[in-house]
Amino acid sequence: MPDRVREAVFSSTGFRIRAAQSTAANARFARWAERVAASLFFTLFPADCRICNSPLIQVSRLPVCSDCLQTIHPIAGTLCTICGETCTAPIGVDPADVYCASCQQERPPFGRAAAYGSYDGVLRDLIHLLKFDQVRPVAPVLGRLLAGTIAALERGLPPGSIAVVPVPLHARKQAEREFNQAELIAEYALKKLARLERFELCTRGLVRRRETGSQIGLTRNQRRENLRGAFAVKDSAQIAGRNILLVDDVYTTGATASECARVLKRAGAAGVWVVTVARTLKVSELLTVPDFLTDEGCEKVEHQLSVAAQG
Repeated sequence: MPDRVREAVFSSTGFRIRAAQSTAANARFARWAERVAASLFFTLFPADCRICNSPLIQVSRLPVCSDCLQTIHPIAGTLCTICGETCTAPIGVDPADVYCASCQQERPPFGRAAAYGSYDGVLRDLIHLLKFDQVRPVAPVLGRLLAGTIAALERGLPPGSIAVVPVPLHARKQAEREFNQAELIAEYALKKLARLERFELCTRGLVRRRETGSQIGLTRNQRRENLRGAFAVKDSAQIAGRNILLVDDVYTTGATASECARVLKRAGAAGVWVVTVARTLKVSELLTVPDFLTDEGCEKVEHQLSVAAQG
């Protein structure tokens, strides 16, 4: 009997070894077949990165190469505590208490705005691929960036449930585009944040009542007038008494975010915070000339900046 037991154990072990060897061989064959299929696919259907035009060497629904994606970085440096604009912190001032010139003049109706990166380079190109070329596989990438920004902002949000409200498109524009990019990005972001269990996507709370046209080239005041009355709360039950996280793809001057926040708060929202994938950064904030300089001093600074730009 003991001999038979030892034989059975040996036989079982041998079976497991053979099974493992078979599984490893199958995995190697699968990897080889995948490489062959990829090589054949790119031979028959060559594709280039939609941003840098270099050949794509991996099978993917996203037509953007990994080198381009690796150039995307979060905004760094001192940021305005409210709107997230890049600005300089006076000596001895806590970075958490720094406000840009615009927020010093007029506090926006939202508590804080946060963005992942600067609206330029590859990040801007990705947003354009989604919005204007309808390349939907870009949405999960942008959603992942947004999720990281929401997670960082989440620690400063009030406790309890948070209603996530995408900035809406006008019905005609959404029918033409077939989706709302802010809503699509928000959906993917919340999938990444499912573990937090306190964010609820609310897509019917806010609507755009009229088309506003392009905001490009308009001043802050012109943008504000252009957006006045454009948004309305459709379902106040989703908004009243709740804390709102307003989501959009890009924060430019803050006019859209501010108008949406005003409408949401009039409908009874307890508070509004704003999060976007990208935002425009004002170079002028980085090159502000101190007020105490004389005219001669200002001329010297301008000359130094000109020389630096040329060199």
